[in-house]
Amino acid sequence: MRNTVLHRYGFIVGLLIAAAMAVLPTSATAQVASAYDQAFDDVMQRYQLPGLVLGVIEDGEVSYVRVAGERVAGSGKKIDSATLFKIASNSKAMTASLLARLVDAGKLRWDDPVVQHLPQFRMYDEWVTQHMRVSDLLVHNSGLPEGAGDLMLWPEPNDYTRSDIIHGLSYLKPAYGFRAGYAYDNLLYVVAGEVAAAAGGKSYETLLRSEVFEPLKLHCRVGAWRRDDVDNVAQPHMRKGDRNVLIRADAAQVPVITSAAAGGIRCSLDDMLQWARNWLAPDTQQQAWLSSEQRTAVWTPRTPMPISARRREWDNSHFYAYGFGWRLADVDGVWTVSHTGTLAGMYSVLTLLPDRRSGFVMLTNGEGSEARTALTEVLLKHFTAPALNQRIADYAEPRSTATSPTPPAASTPAVPRERASARQMREWLGRWRDPWFGDISVCARGKAVRFVATKSPMLAGTVLRVGERYLVDWDDDSVDAEAWLDFSAATDGGPMKLRMSKVDPAADFSFDYEDLAFVREQSCDRG
Repeated sequence: MRNTVLHRYGFIVGLLIAAAMAVLPTSATAQVASAYDQAFDDVMQRYQLPGLVLGVIEDGEVSYVRVAGERVAGSGKKIDSATLFKIASNSKAMTASLLARLVDAGKLRWDDPVVQHLPQFRMYDEWVTQHMRVSDLLVHNSGLPEGAGDLMLWPEPNDYTRSDIIHGLSYLKPAYGFRAGYAYDNLLYVVAGEVAAAAGGKSYETLLRSEVFEPLKLHCRVGAWRRDDVDNVAQPHMRKGDRNVLIRADAAQVPVITSAAAGGIRCSLDDMLQWARNWLAPDTQQQAWLSSEQRTAVWTPRTPMPISARRREWDNSHFYAYGFGWRLADVDGVWTVSHTGTLAGMYSVLTLLPDRRSGFVMLTNGEGSEARTALTEVLLKHFTAPALNQRIADYAEPRSTATSPTPPAASTPAVPRERASARQMREWLGRWRDPWFGDISVCARGKAVRFVATKSPMLAGTVLRVGERYLVDWDDDSVDAEAWLDFSAATDGGPMKLRMSKVDPAADFSFDYEDLAFVREQSCDRG
């Protein structure tokens, strides 16, 4: 059932409508709202999302809010504008803002060496260790491979700590020169959160609440909290056949998570609109909260990003760069500041057009990658090229044609899969160790050979044989990137080795199997 909510942070419906009408003539206001409704309905219908919320800001005021769906598909528990969603990497802007607040307070400087605040911090290269600045943690130019070490963060839950992250960085080999170019990473945002904690004298979570949530009146959640004390929490889903299936549901006690500073904050649509309006009002509330100097610092382009052919075609973009927790770009000649958030079963986008004092927020608790892309483009064009009158189909159809999934035969050998036997794998059975990921076992369990990661319980699965190769089929369907297992025999007295890689090369980069280098330490029947 369609569920339309028009309100603004506790104000009655009439006040919101009056505010919107003050900006546009009545007929134009209705036409714009109708266009938003059409886009919202098209996205829900085309992508069959379990839940979706959308808010639009025009000239500094919330002009449109729409919500639909359920917190858990089939539960009857409706989503509203106060429902909490995982905002994933939209957390990065909040982490950067926390650091900016500490800079304003004189507790750190952007050009402080990281080791000044975290003496235990080490990168693979000692020169990089000593020259890494606080600002470098936020701009994706460290030289690490894309998504390096993300297997210590996701899939959640897992047993890696922030100390494990800092320790593990020293084993991650660079793929590029330091400050030589852009490659997205998450681990250094975790480090940035720990820098904030060291400089601020309190935990990252405590500081985020006191420096960001409380002064801006956000009801976002971070750290440990009780699910039932909040109740109004969207849960993630994956698409299975023609159904939305609940995955990775919250336990009664939501724990502190290692990834918080990189992607672990939860906020509602109301919160995200309040957060957005704060950034669109620099001369009022933002000025009191963050100095103009730090506001400029956060939105200053730092690392150039590649401009895809599609971005150039769709958005006529000539400039694209990363700041401190934000992406900066021109769209049809209009300056935009934005970020997306992606976790299993949770997608978000926040886009601001600062010169227009406008923007929009979308959150969903389903497989929303395609939906996010299409809806973002339609909403952008409303502001940057309204005469085009673009619709969801204008972006959904070309995208689905251009990026349709690779047929299985193209990514996996066209030979039968069969369960590997202990006899076939007797040479490779054992307990293995990678210096940053830690221990795994590849051992016989009944009639199967099982791969089990000690610190990441969701990375457990059955080893299959495909021709002359082996792969691991994960038990949990939400872990949707299967991995090849490539063993090599001992040479020159060295240990046996195991390398991994994605079966589907296009799978999410956070499944960074290629960065793993296991050596066998003992047999299965020892220890």
